[in-house]
Amino acid sequence: MSAEIFMTQKGYDKLRAEVEHMEFVEMPVILDRIATARAEGDLSENAEYHGARESQGLLQAKINELKYKLSMARIVDPSTLPKDEVCFGCTVRVYDMEYDDEDTYTLVGAGEEDSTNGKILVSSPLAMGLIGKKVGEIAEIQVPAGLLRLKIMEITREDD
Repeated sequence: MSAEIFMTQKGYDKLRAEVEHMEFVEMPVILDRIATARAEGDLSENAEYHGARESQGLLQAKINELKYKLSMARIVDPSTLPKDEVCFGCTVRVYDMEYDDEDTYTLVGAGEEDSTNGKILVSSPLAMGLIGKKVGEIAEIQVPAGLLRLKIMEITREDD
C-alpha cells in the first residue's frame, strides 16, 4: 500500500486532531486503567486489566492507521481542479436510469467521508466511475448488484 491518499487541508487537519486526541486524551485514560488494575495484584484472572490492555491495543491500532493516512496524504486544493467535470471536491447530482431516482454525492478525501450525508471517498468505486464525466454524460459503474447507469445532471463546487 503505497498509494497517495487525497484529502483537503480541512480533512488532513481533522485527522491530525483526531490522532492528537487519541494520543493525549484517550490513551492516558487507558494507561491509568491498566496501572490501577495492575495494582490489584494477580493479573492472570484480572478482567479489568485484560480489558484495559485490549482497549490499549485497539486504540493504538487506530492511531497507527490514521498516522499512516497522514503520512501518505496528498493535500489537494479543489479550487484548482476543472469546474466542468466530476472531480475531487465537487458535488454531483446524478439520475439513476434504472430506478428513476436522483442522488447527490460529494467526492471527498480521507477524514471527510460521511455516507449518510452523501460524502463519499474520491477513491471509492462509485466516485472513480463518476470522475471525468461532464453534465449530460452517462457513467456506467459495475457494482456487486449489477451495472449502475448514472446520468450526470449537475456539477457544483463549494467555491462556485
